[in-house]
Amino acid sequence: MEIFSVWAKRKSHRTASIPASQKGLYRQKQCCPGVSRNSYLQVFILALICILFLIVLSMFNLPIPAVNVPNPSDTRAGRRASGVTLLIWWPPFGNRNPLPDCASRYGIQGCNVTSDRRAYAHADAVIIHNRELMNNWNGLPQMQRPPSQKWIWMNFESPSHSGWLDGLDGIFNLTMSYRVDSDIFLPYGYLQRHRRYGLRVDNKALLRRKRGLVAWVVSNWGEQQDRVRFYWRLRRYIHVDVYGHQARQLLNNSVVQTVSSYKFYLAFENSIHTDYITEKLWRNALVSGTVPVVLGPPRENYELFLPADAFIHVDDFKGPRALAAYLLHLARNPTQYRRYLAWRGDYSVHVTSFWSEHYCSACQSVQQSQNQNKTIKHLAFWFQS
Repeated sequence: MEIFSVWAKRKSHRTASIPASQKGLYRQKQCCPGVSRNSYLQVFILALICILFLIVLSMFNLPIPAVNVPNPSDTRAGRRASGVTLLIWWPPFGNRNPLPDCASRYGIQGCNVTSDRRAYAHADAVIIHNRELMNNWNGLPQMQRPPSQKWIWMNFESPSHSGWLDGLDGIFNLTMSYRVDSDIFLPYGYLQRHRRYGLRVDNKALLRRKRGLVAWVVSNWGEQQDRVRFYWRLRRYIHVDVYGHQARQLLNNSVVQTVSSYKFYLAFENSIHTDYITEKLWRNALVSGTVPVVLGPPRENYELFLPADAFIHVDDFKGPRALAAYLLHLARNPTQYRRYLAWRGDYSVHVTSFWSEHYCSACQSVQQSQNQNKTIKHLAFWFQS
């Protein structure tokens, strides 16, 4: 309405500015069939403004566009989806644990997970684990693939331990791995926000239980590994208790019980690749309640998953000597050490359950992408980048 009032004011002002002796002439011109170009222009502008105004008003009655935010009714809490049969072609590493009931365990409805190859002809998707594929290239399904069936390439090893992947281009429809840019992304672990944000955690009591300084649990020892070379240099300046590899024995054969009595844990990855952050961080360090000292991808990669003050990165220091000096400094200053535990008041640690969680996550992704068709053309180039 403001548009129209402004237009009326302009019109009355224009009429009032005409001398009295010419008002009759003005009125005659208004009644005259001939209209000036300025009048046409004014009418056109007014009509255009009115149309735009009506369009703006009508927009208030349009539905609000959907935002790409997870819908609680479309997640693991009671998902109602069409039935999907997921065939596990090879049990990963020969794992023979019972296959999961995705509905009861994760709230994902409509998932039939099976390892019975007789289901191949009507399976909506087939998971093929990379390790078994590398050992048996001829073991892929030889039957004709149903038109809408998806093959899922699943791999949670780093590129350094994944074998020759160049022959896999154009075979698979979906990728599933720890990489953030996978079609089906599932990390080794992640943080979950507490229902009560800012929950009070007794970090002082947690610190009192820590009698040891630095621990490291290692099973796959290789002198050529970056982590082993770094360890040999680090131990010159600080004592490290090493478990596994014909070293110390774990307490009750438990990594968590053993490491929980230490202030720091060396969460050193066996190879350095994008997003490759394994249970060495999530279970060995964070679940154990200790501060992880990480060696792996760059700090900014870790910060995709963790607060910046939840870990110590070896790259933050000039070398092992400077790192050792900082760890000793924190051990002597409890207040500064507890800063690395402060995030625990906001988050808890979830360690991914192999392989049940993977199967059910894959099934859910297949449900959500049933109408999508694509082929992974450059799998090796993507995964090794």
